[in-house]
Amino acid sequence: MNNSSEHGANSAKVCVVIAAWNASATISRAVRSALAQAETAEVVVVDDASTDNTADAARTADDGTGRLQVIRHEANQGPSAARNRAIAASRAPFISILDADDYLLPGRFQPMLAQADWDVIADNIVFIRETVADQFDSSLVPGFAAEAKLVSLHDFVLGNMARVGNNRGELGFAKPLIRRDFFVRHGITYDENLRLGEDYAIYAQALAQGARFLRIRTCGYVAIERDSSLSGSHRTADLAALLAFDRRFALTPGLDRSALALVNRHASQLEHKVHYREILDLRQSHGRPRAIVEAMRHPVELPRLVWAYLRDKLVQHGPAPQPDAERYLFA
Repeated sequence: MNNSSEHGANSAKVCVVIAAWNASATISRAVRSALAQAETAEVVVVDDASTDNTADAARTADDGTGRLQVIRHEANQGPSAARNRAIAASRAPFISILDADDYLLPGRFQPMLAQADWDVIADNIVFIRETVADQFDSSLVPGFAAEAKLVSLHDFVLGNMARVGNNRGELGFAKPLIRRDFFVRHGITYDENLRLGEDYAIYAQALAQGARFLRIRTCGYVAIERDSSLSGSHRTADLAALLAFDRRFALTPGLDRSALALVNRHASQLEHKVHYREILDLRQSHGRPRAIVEAMRHPVELPRLVWAYLRDKLVQHGPAPQPDAERYLFA
């Protein structure tokens, strides 16, 4: 296990990994925020065959310290493959995942590295609207206490499920620091079949292998939110691939009964989403009457399908969220 002496806050021990696709408008901000961290030893950007000048934009943020490496894929392979490529090209003992349109707040890693005895550690995230990203005053982020809580596999899967009174599960949105040695020893990498839910999948696998997953409430990560409905932003094939992962993961030897039950519930939710997306795809390809006929073939599913459709319409035509209403991953 780790001990506090391993986590010297002033040592450059972190590799920040950024998978990027058509992110020329935001990638330099992400890179600058990563290089500004005292603990950053490496920043590895993988341009996943962008059609814009993402790679060049990333290089404009180079601070001349030799810590930035930009790799370009000639064919788009997805975020999982890009992250695996970046991790393989790096050497630092701790790995931090940063999305290309997000950025890190100053001093992000210090309270995380100050914690002892972890394999994965997640801090708080502030979610802000894309329309106000350039005006956001990071100095107003509350100074949450750095109290640590251990996250079990049960907690993690539950935190990724839609529940009554909880609009969306979010633990899979966490962007933790991960200890490279644990992932290497257990052969854990990003599942390159996944273009959706790849973070959920890799951390679930780590927890199943006994990883100590801590979360703290200090906030060091800014995530940019865009306007889109859930059903409209994911391809059916991507949801189906995540469902296939859940079904494989449920066969992992040694899962305790409560965690297994939640994984199966998570898979059931995904199955409903896949079915809904298939109906929408059928409407687009063959028209509304054909889609209605297909939906009627599964009468038990009709209430769920109708509710999902109405929910999407409410999102599409409802009032826009308040532009200054940021929210946090951990309240």
